[in-house]
Amino acid sequence: MFVTIHGGSWQSRYGKIVMRGLAHDLVRRGWAVWNIEYRRVGAGGGWPETFEDVALAIDHLAELNHAMLDLDRVSVLGHSAGGHLALWAASRGNLPVAAPGFREGPAPVLLRRVVVQAGICDLTAAFRRRPDGAARALMGGAPEELDGRYATADPIRLLPLHVPVLLVHGVSDETVSIELSRGYARAACAAGGEVELVEIAGEAGSHRAHIDPRGEAWAQVTRWLAAARE
Repeated sequence: MFVTIHGGSWQSRYGKIVMRGLAHDLVRRGWAVWNIEYRRVGAGGGWPETFEDVALAIDHLAELNHAMLDLDRVSVLGHSAGGHLALWAASRGNLPVAAPGFREGPAPVLLRRVVVQAGICDLTAAFRRRPDGAARALMGGAPEELDGRYATADPIRLLPLHVPVLLVHGVSDETVSIELSRGYARAACAAGGEVELVEIAGEAGSHRAHIDPRGEAWAQVTRWLAAARE
């Protein structure tokens, strides 16, 4: 099954409805889907609430006890800011004690695969590119001021991640630079991870094109998933 996490710069004006098309397509292909919501900046979210909500939403799957859910094969998929949260969620085993999302003992839900579409894979680099942008609003300040927060919230600082990761990103994405995905892929591979980066040229790789189930970016995801199922 899949947990899907929407993007939208972690801002309150965007919600889980933006993932509806992809969720429906996954269901059509035989996957169960848990399309989660979380508190966002401007509506009670930010640090640490956004992270706590994502962790609780995923862990809640273990309490459903539904015979049709295979909780031994749960994957997570996120777009944009949701890609950041997907990578972070899969990295929770590397969190220090008392960090938001930290859990003691075995994980109630193991994430086996991560798919990131046009994701903010490097929170610190995202801040550097736009110091007054969404990363500051999410974290409450700059990395120099809040290094402890960034150390537990930035996926690139929580490597190694020992599950397969697919990154799909548009070469000319003007909202989230592809350099964030390229940098994460290099760091993850150097740490011994299994990471594939697919770069999409032209309009097919534009930021919002990734949430269109008819597009090339999504076709790359479904091909990867089909190969993983074999």
